[in-house]
Amino acid sequence: AQAAFIASRPKAGAQQHNPEALPVAAAVPTAARVAAKSGWEWFWTGVSPALETAGPANVAQAIMTLDTAEGLPEPRLQTLQNLATAYGRHILAATVGTDVSPALVLALISVESSGLASAESSKGAQGLMQLIPDTAARFGVADATDPAQNIKGGVAYLDWLLEKFDRDPILALAGYNAGEGAVVKHGGVPPFAETRAYVPKVLTAWRVARGLCQTRPELLSDGCVFTVQG
Repeated sequence: AQAAFIASRPKAGAQQHNPEALPVAAAVPTAARVAAKSGWEWFWTGVSPALETAGPANVAQAIMTLDTAEGLPEPRLQTLQNLATAYGRHILAATVGTDVSPALVLALISVESSGLASAESSKGAQGLMQLIPDTAARFGVADATDPAQNIKGGVAYLDWLLEKFDRDPILALAGYNAGEGAVVKHGGVPPFAETRAYVPKVLTAWRVARGLCQTRPELLSDGCVFTVQG
């Protein structure tokens, strides 16, 4: 099993597991209290998971919601700096010509694999961005443990998801975790506990990662040149 901050990714377009749907909350305590006691359910009281409201502006509300919480589990800036030093050149090369911010890729890598290029989940997802074999083949990745190939394939998939879901990073991240088919089937972010936790985890990591950009990005599609890179 991987570390708690890592979420292994199911097969693109289809579930690889049967996560339980989240219970409906009867009352919503303060964000900080819920963050400490019951995971990430509180996040979705302030952010719409619906496909019908998809759009790039949704990330602003998501970040505002995260800003109201205290004690969020987030990666250390030094950890992300180490990842940028190791993989920054691959990230920048892969994101050229896409709507995927390098800071978002750095955040996603920290959540998916903690920067371990040889990481492999129990579901068969491999590498820095945890590509399953079908997704790797779909985006031309021959060796998912090769950092450059893995990052290129992961970025291509994320960019494809952004295009499919009207440039909405919330839905794109949900699709990256649960598969685009699950997002379509459920009319938005699926009610899977893993996916409902995965989206705010990556966004929380992005809030830290953007501090490594020469110009701080405001959107998850904004460009970023890291202040450090290998």
